[in-house]
Amino acid sequence: MPRPTPADGLRFAFGTLTVVPARVRRWDREAARAGMLCAPLAGLAVGLAAAAAGSALLALGASPLLAAVAAVALPAAGTRGLHLDGLADIADGLGSGKDAEGALRVMKQSDIGPFGVITLVLVLFAQVAALAELYDESRTGGATATVLAAATARLALTLAARTGVPAARPEGLGAAVA
Repeated sequence: MPRPTPADGLRFAFGTLTVVPARVRRWDREAARAGMLCAPLAGLAVGLAAAAAGSALLALGASPLLAAVAAVALPAAGTRGLHLDGLADIADGLGSGKDAEGALRVMKQSDIGPFGVITLVLVLFAQVAALAELYDESRTGGATATVLAAATARLALTLAARTGVPAARPEGLGAAVA
């Protein structure tokens, strides 16, 4: 199979990491790797949309708190909650007190446990509180932080997909790019 094109990487990143209706034409190791290289661009798009929502609310006279809620909610909706689901899985796995194999089993379950719920509530509250403070100081500061956070978070995917970083389990996206 030929090397993936930049368009293949972008389609993979946006089709996998966002709700953008990008037709993923290739689902193989090379396309997944190209997609993870483009992940920060998907984060940038999500962050720009979130910053625009927060800034628009402020321009319409909304409070910094409401702008922050919108700027945190939009990425959750724009990514199908993928990052939040992963965070909850990690919290449940680590909180289970099980060995590595047992923790992975807990993380693969489709339900959310108490550690996942508590972690999500606290993280979302912290994000809203921090963004509200930033929006209160400056619309530009809040918007910039929103964009940087979204792009940087997806950069973590790129870094995790580099050579030498093993996948947690032999199936799934991690194995495709590890």
